[in-house]
Amino acid sequence: MKFTKNIGMLLLAVYLIVDGLLGFGLHLGAFIFLLYIVALAAGVFILIGK
Repeated sequence: MKFTKNIGMLLLAVYLIVDGLLGFGLHLGAFIFLLYIVALAAGVFILIGK
């Protein structure tokens, strides 16, 4: 299995996996803000091309 070296795409993948798990009933409670931070970081890294 080959992983991407693009940090933005890697963060986007983590965000999408966790977001999908939330749809199945995973409860993060107060740590849901971490999901937003990951999404924000992924967007920034994708925009700057890293």
